Amino acid sequence: MSKREKTVTRLDSQYMQQYDAHMERQKRKKQRLIRRLVLFSIIAAIAIGSMTVYHIQQRALHAEKVEEYEQLEEELTSLQDQEKNYKEEIELLQDEEYVLDVARTNYFFSKEGELIFNLPEEEPSY
Repeated sequence: MSKREKTVTRLDSQYMQQYDAHMERQKRKKQRLIRRLVLFSIIAAIAIGSMTVYHIQQRALHAEKVEEYEQLEEELTSLQDQEKNYKEEIELLQDEEYVLDVARTNYFFSKEGELIFNLPEEEPSY
C-alpha cells in the first residue's frame, strides 16, 4: 500500500476562511480558559495550604495556652491556700498567748524560774 493520497481538495472560499478564523478563535479561547483554570487552581491550592498551616499553628498555640492556663490555675489555687494560711497565722499572732507559745517553742524563751530541756526526737535504741 502506498501513502494515502489526499482525495478531497480544500476550497479556497470566503466561507472557509471565516470558518478557519472561527475555529482559530475557538482554539485560543479554549487555551485561555485552561490557563485561567490552572491559575485559579494554583491560587486556590496556595490559599488552602496557607489556611491549613495557619490552622495547625493556631491549634498548637491553643494547646500551649490551655496547658499554661491549667498550670496558672494550679498556681493560683496554691497561692490562695498559702494566703489563707497566712491570714490564719496573722489572726493567731494577734493573740498574746500564741505569740508566747511560739517564742517558747522556737526560741527557747522561758518564764521566770522555768527550765527548758531540749530532748532529741530520735527513737530510743532499746
